[in-house]
Amino acid sequence: MAKTQKAEISVEEKLRALYDLQFIDSRLDEIRNTRGELPLEVEDLEDEIAGLQKKSDLLQEDFKELDKEIKVRKENIKQSETQIEKYKKQQDNVRNNREFEALAKEIEFQELEIELFEKHIREFKAKSEQKTEVLNGLNEKIASYNEHLAHKKSELDTIVKETELEESQLEEKRKEFAAKVEDRLLNSYEKIRKSLKNGLAVVPVERGASAGSFFAIPPQRQVEIALRKKIITDEYSGRILVDSELAEEERQKMEDLLN
Repeated sequence: MAKTQKAEISVEEKLRALYDLQFIDSRLDEIRNTRGELPLEVEDLEDEIAGLQKKSDLLQEDFKELDKEIKVRKENIKQSETQIEKYKKQQDNVRNNREFEALAKEIEFQELEIELFEKHIREFKAKSEQKTEVLNGLNEKIASYNEHLAHKKSELDTIVKETELEESQLEEKRKEFAAKVEDRLLNSYEKIRKSLKNGLAVVPVERGASAGSFFAIPPQRQVEIALRKKIITDEYSGRILVDSELAEEERQKMEDLLN
């Protein structure tokens, strides 16, 4: 499907649209900043719990394997005991000492096998006890983290509920105003926003410098900005510059619109 062409507008209209978009984005940033580090804390806790749960699941699999090995050894003991019983019965019917001694050796071998199987069982049980201690510690930590997570989520949900209506309305307005800006310019705006900590990609010229900057803008450059004939960026920060008069007009317009 062909991309819809946006109507060609003047540079001044583009600057106004960009400033309006910046105004909305700044308001959205303020709302999201009220959540502080909570979203990251929630995400970190969820990741931590998932990691602990994975370790717990692996331990549960180890228990199954240990139980399986213990059952195998117990079955081996039963088989050896059956063999011993059979050999002892055979000893009652031997014809000479040679046959008796051969059976005695078989019985001794099976008794040694039983001792070995019992040793294995003790080792498996010891491993199981060690892993039980580790698992109990993991489960306690998971329970503690889940409790902490529930508290953080509740805290975050409360903040989100307080602002979700305004945020939703601003998101709708943002789509509306972003649609007024040509794709190339919108992409540049988004790129500048992402590169700056405060997200201010469009700023007015104040007292001979871009807002928030100490670097003076040459008078001739200030005249060009005030003429609104082309998109001009700050050579130090890369921000898009608008004159203070345009900024004040748009700020007032947006405050009236959003309030």
